[in-house]
Amino acid sequence: MESKGPPLYTPAGTLADLSRSQEEDPLVDEPLIPDYALHSAIRREFHAVPTSCHAGLLSLLHVTFVVLSMCLAVLCVLKAGQEEVCAKILDKVQGESVIVFGKVCLWVLVVLFTGFAQHHHSRTRSRGYLQFYRQMQALKHLPLMVHSTGNVMLLVVLAAQLSPTVHTYMLLSIIGLELFAGFPCLIYYIVKVMQFNREKPAPDVSQEEHSHNINITSLPTETGFREGSSLEEVVEKQADLIEYLKQHNSLLSKRLLNLTAQH
Repeated sequence: MESKGPPLYTPAGTLADLSRSQEEDPLVDEPLIPDYALHSAIRREFHAVPTSCHAGLLSLLHVTFVVLSMCLAVLCVLKAGQEEVCAKILDKVQGESVIVFGKVCLWVLVVLFTGFAQHHHSRTRSRGYLQFYRQMQALKHLPLMVHSTGNVMLLVVLAAQLSPTVHTYMLLSIIGLELFAGFPCLIYYIVKVMQFNREKPAPDVSQEEHSHNINITSLPTETGFREGSSLEEVVEKQADLIEYLKQHNSLLSKRLLNLTAQH
């Protein structure tokens, strides 16, 4: 009986076709990309958040505004014996109007700072620092909330029919409360940003991979979400992580294509 199994030897034509296809393939003869080039493409340079200096300058302007407003109110509005000096400096403008105008200018600066901080924190989020972005999400908006609340209180005081003395004391009280509530928020924001810039941490994905590699033998594998975390928080974290990975993969693809073209 004849055996119908596979042939023991490959036909010579098949080997010739295989060798010819390898010779014709241009990628076979191309040099491999060095390891250092791949690591440099994957490793991302740390970018510091440049908002701490602006927050410090805004805090200094806030303190200066409050001090000048109190001096102006005591010397020019409450008539502490400096009427002639105030008349020369302010001309026909009332002291309270100057304070209110300065408060509006300070509020505009706070709005600009909030937009500036939001822009840089969004860039930090796109680089993979998702936890830091969530921690600073509410903190960077607190100064604007404080000053906006002060504006509402100021409008109520301006609309009320109060005596000039009570009106001035209420205005100074609102400015003082803004400083008491907004200044610590800016200082705490500066401390958190400077701490982040000093530590220069890796993106959240790299930190999770590192901790997983260390504890993989001692900790059981978890599926789902941990206890104490809400479903909304888990969904938000997963959405941020997916968005970061999409941008990161797109950037790596472009860099690898450039490296392939160079080598």
